[in-house]
Amino acid sequence: MDRYKIALIILAYIAFIALGMPDGLLGVAWPSIRANFGIPLDAIGALLLAAVAGYLVSSFSSGYLITRMGVGSVLAASCALTGIGLISYTLAPAWWVMVLLGVVAGLGAGAIDAGLNTYAATHFSERVMQWLHASYGIGVTLGPIIMTVALNTFDSWRVGYLVVGGFQLLLAACFALTMPMWTRVKTIATDDQPKKLTDYQTSLRETLGQARVWLSALLFLLYTGSEVTLGVWAYTLLTEARDVSPTAAGLVAGSYWATFTIGRIVAGLYAKRFGVNVLVRGSLLGALLGAILLWWNPASAISLMAVALIGFAIAPIFPALVSGTRERVGARFAANTIGMQMAAGALGTALIPGLAGMLARQISLEVIPVCLVILFASLFGLHRISVRNNQET
Repeated sequence: MDRYKIALIILAYIAFIALGMPDGLLGVAWPSIRANFGIPLDAIGALLLAAVAGYLVSSFSSGYLITRMGVGSVLAASCALTGIGLISYTLAPAWWVMVLLGVVAGLGAGAIDAGLNTYAATHFSERVMQWLHASYGIGVTLGPIIMTVALNTFDSWRVGYLVVGGFQLLLAACFALTMPMWTRVKTIATDDQPKKLTDYQTSLRETLGQARVWLSALLFLLYTGSEVTLGVWAYTLLTEARDVSPTAAGLVAGSYWATFTIGRIVAGLYAKRFGVNVLVRGSLLGALLGAILLWWNPASAISLMAVALIGFAIAPIFPALVSGTRERVGARFAANTIGMQMAAGALGTALIPGLAGMLARQISLEVIPVCLVILFASLFGLHRISVRNNQET
């Protein structure tokens, strides 16, 4: 492996760390943002929807942009756009302005995500891909810690966004300086690569006519929604409903993503031994147990442990669901389905946390763990159905 390959792998890992940081900021910052703008608890849904709208546009356009501009240029421009969006949050004079800026940040994030995944799938080995996604968890873990320090030290959520936005701009400069390297590197490893799913030239119209495809997309919508729901609302639940100190709650929010990262690393070592379906079912059972403990809440320590347990349990689910797409829907429809799953997952990150916030506003923040129990139980049942139906066909 030459120095160019090593440099690009390291840069790709750093980029995914940066991609995860903003996702970890919002949950800890939300009580302060809400107080600053004088908006209701469930207003977070508008910001999430705006970011997802931008994400969908740029991720769907990434293939065209990479073809026209080159992956290095797309990544440099996308990181710059994300950094500008995050820093502009701190200058927003009104809530509606911040919501509009969410589209800008989402545009940058979507292109980074899709662009790096496309490049890595073409040039990097499967093992490198696994660690690439694990590095996202590192970024999401750092996000709550950065925001907690900003709130405790400077009493300002804006400082947290300035730090992460500045990091994005620094990364954009790194991509700009290394643009020639992205076209120079050849494939690192392809010995154990399976047959390409794109070899099946199945029309999108035929794919959309398959009920199992829609069921598979629903799995992603519900999973990503449940993952982000706890990430967004854990801090608010602990501080505003359960009288946990802001510092402790911030550390717990960080531990959620920390155990998430550890769980993904550990799962990568044992995925082949257990198989993706067993891994998904076991993970969902662990997450369901954690959600029940969080709902029960016999003591503050149990609540804190439950958040960490859920983070560790759900970590393998997303990559395992992606790997199991062929088995759930059949090889002919897998390539098209994967694209639908990514879109469904993006929608889930906006819709479900926003709906949970609406319920929390109308009822109580204690409805959050109830929602998680329902989501994880539904995912377990739907996953069993999706696997069984394809085996029968």
